[in-house]
Amino acid sequence: MPSLLESIKKSELHPSDTQLFSLVPAFTVVYMLAAPVFGPLGDRRARPPLIALGVLIWSVATALGGFARSYATLFLARATVGVGEAAYGTIAPSLLADYYPRQYRGRVFSIFFAAIPVGSALGIQLGGLVDAHFGWRRAFFIVGIPGLLLAALALTLRDPPRGAQDADGGGGGGSQAPPRVGWSSYAALARNRPYVLTVLGYAAYTFALGGIVSVMPSFLQRIRGLPEIQATFRLGAATVATGLVATLVGGWLGDRLLSRTRQAYLWLSGLATLVAAPLALLALAAAAPAVYWTSIVAAELLLFASTGLINSAIINAVPPATRATAVAVSILAIHLFGDVPSPTIIGVISDASSLARAVLIIPVAVLVAGVIWTYAAWRGERAGGEPTP
Repeated sequence: MPSLLESIKKSELHPSDTQLFSLVPAFTVVYMLAAPVFGPLGDRRARPPLIALGVLIWSVATALGGFARSYATLFLARATVGVGEAAYGTIAPSLLADYYPRQYRGRVFSIFFAAIPVGSALGIQLGGLVDAHFGWRRAFFIVGIPGLLLAALALTLRDPPRGAQDADGGGGGGSQAPPRVGWSSYAALARNRPYVLTVLGYAAYTFALGGIVSVMPSFLQRIRGLPEIQATFRLGAATVATGLVATLVGGWLGDRLLSRTRQAYLWLSGLATLVAAPLALLALAAAAPAVYWTSIVAAELLLFASTGLINSAIINAVPPATRATAVAVSILAIHLFGDVPSPTIIGVISDASSLARAVLIIPVAVLVAGVIWTYAAWRGERAGGEPTP
C-alpha cells in the first residue's frame, strides 16, 4: 500500500493528504476492533473454514480496491481488508499451537511472523513495480486474486483437537470440549498474571515499533539531513533484513533455551529488549552516520528477535480452549495502546518542543517492554514452572 500512495494522490480520486494517509490506519483500526469478534469464534467453531473466510475477505477486499471510483469506496475496501486479517490473524496461531508441541513453537511462530517483514518488502517492491508499468489499480488485482486459491487451500487444513500438543498438562488437554466464550473468559484472562504482563510488555514494544516505522524516516531527513530516497530505502532495507533474520534466529534460540528454563521465551525477549533500549537511544542521539546506522541495525536485531517468542509465550500462557480469544485480546491491546497512538503522541510532543526530543519516547517504551518481560520471566521462575493461569 505505501508504494501506491503517490499514484493514488495523482489519480482521479484526488484525495487530500489527510485522506491519503488515513488509508493505512483504516486497516489497522478495523483489524484490532474485529479481532475480538473472531477470537471467540475460533475457540468454538471449526478453524480452517474461518481462516479460509478471512483469506477470502482479505483477497476480495484487496481486489475491490482496484475498482474504486471514489475515495470513500477505496477507504471502505481498505477497512474491509482489516476484517479478513482479523479472522486469519487471531485463529491461525491457535491452530499452529495444535500442530506443534511447545518445544518447537518458538521456531514455528518465528517463521509465521517473519512473513510480516517479508510480506511488507514484497508488497512495496511488487506494488511499486506493477504501479510503474500498469498503474495502481492493477497492483490491487495482482495481489488480491491469488488469495482466492489460498482460501480454497485453507479448507483442506486439518483441525486437530484443541490442546492436542499439550499432553504435558501445561494449559490444558485436547479432550476438553470448547467452552462457551463469554465475559467469564475475558475475566479469566484479566486474572491471568503471566498473560497480562506479557501483553502489557507487548503493547509497549509495539508502541516503540510504531514510532520507528512511522517517524524515523522523517527524523533521518529533518534531523540528520538525509535525502528522502536514502532515508526511506536504507531504513526499509535495514528493517526488512533485521526483521527476517532476527525473528528466525530468536525463535531457534528460544527453543534451544527452553530445555533449561520454561521461561526462556520471556527471559530472551526481556533481556534482548533491555539491551536494545540504550542502542535505540544511541541511534537517536549520535550524529555520526556510522554510529547511528550501526545502532539502528543492532537495536532492530534485538527487537525483532522477540516477535515469535512473545506470541509463543502468549499461546503457552492460556488454556488451549481460549487461545484464539487470548490472541484476539492481545491484538486489540497492542494496537490500541501501541502503534495506533504512538505516531500521534510523538507528533504532539514534536509540535510542543522538537522532533529530536519527541523521538526519545521510543527508547523509553523499549525499556518499559524489557522491564515488564524480564519481571514476568523472574516471576515465573519463582512460581516454579510454565506461566499458566
